[in-house]
Parts: sequence; C-alpha cells; structure tokens
Amino acid sequence: MNTNSKMIAVIGLLFISTTMLAQASLPYREVPPNPEKYSAGTVAARLIDGLGFRFYWATDGLTESNLNFKPSKDGRTIGQTVMHIYEMSFMVVNATTNTVNQRADTTLTFAKMRELTLNNLYQASETLKKSDDLENMKIIYEGRNGKVEYPFWNHLNGPIADCLWHVGQIVSMRRTDGNPIAGNLSFFSGKVVE
Repeated sequence: MNTNSKMIAVIGLLFISTTMLAQASLPYREVPPNPEKYSAGTVAARLIDGLGFRFYWATDGLTESNLNFKPSKDGRTIGQTVMHIYEMSFMVVNATTNTVNQRADTTLTFAKMRELTLNNLYQASETLKKSDDLENMKIIYEGRNGKVEYPFWNHLNGPIADCLWHVGQIVSMRRTDGNPIAGNLSFFSGKVVE
C-alpha cells in the first residue's frame, strides 16, 4: 500500500468515525428523564421530547432508496417529508426564543438536516423546561407587510402537531419500502428495550 492509499484510508476512517460519533451524540435516542414538576413549560417540552424520540427512530437507518421512496406519483418522498419536518423544527425552536422565522437551508444532506432537526427540538425543549411564560413565546414572521405574530397555541396545533403527523408518514412509508423502524422501542416509556 503506497502513501497516497494509506492517506486515503486514514481520511476515510476519520470520516466514518466522525460520522458515527456525531450520530451517537444526537439527542432523542431516548426521551430525557421526567422533569421534576408539572408546569406549562415542562408539559410543552415533554410533547416536543416525544416528537424528538419518534423522529429520531423514524429517520434512523434510512437508506438513499428510502429517501427517494414515495407512496404515489403525486406524494412526497420520505426525503421531502424529512425536509418539511426540518423546516418546521426551526419554527419550533424560534418560537421559544422569539426569533423571526427565516427560510431554512434546504441544500443540506439528509444527515445534516436530521442532526439540525433533533438539535432544534432539543433546544426548544430545554428552553421550555426553564420557562412557564408561554404567552410571550410567539411564532413570528416578517415580510413585505410587516411583522405577524401568532400565540403559542398555534404552535401546538400547527408545527408540533404537523411534525408528529409527518413522522407517522415516514414510519409508514419506510415500512412500505421494506425498511421498518427498530422493533425494540417503547414509545410509552420513551426507551430502547434491550
């Protein structure tokens, strides 16, 4: 093996190791421990934690073939559905920090979109656990006609519920494409059953 071949092999191993480490450090392999108290913030955070756990496993182990699968010629592919959830994850986290929503970068790889989605959900959950002031957490858009704000209520029945809906679609589509999610999951407890 010449020096160039060795260098390519080392770079390849580093890339694989880095990718595996990044995937291993993603949030929501399991649902975080229960908060110590019930409050508006901790309940909203737990809803997002349940979404994060479901999204983690719905998207774990997807292949390129899965990402291109769609149930009908007019339907979205799994990859397009993941992208839609990724875009909405910014709405989720932005509402917790009163940040104006911007268009998300949709040119990223699936792995990067998955990572950012999980991290956005985790950040939103962590912010909510520390606050009960949901009244001041708004979905904010700014455009030609000025700023438009929506209350946190719209957050629950809008992007959060929509993300849960689409995660279910991913689970169904990947099963149809021959790659069902892991069978050792307890969605009731939010744990991997060993």
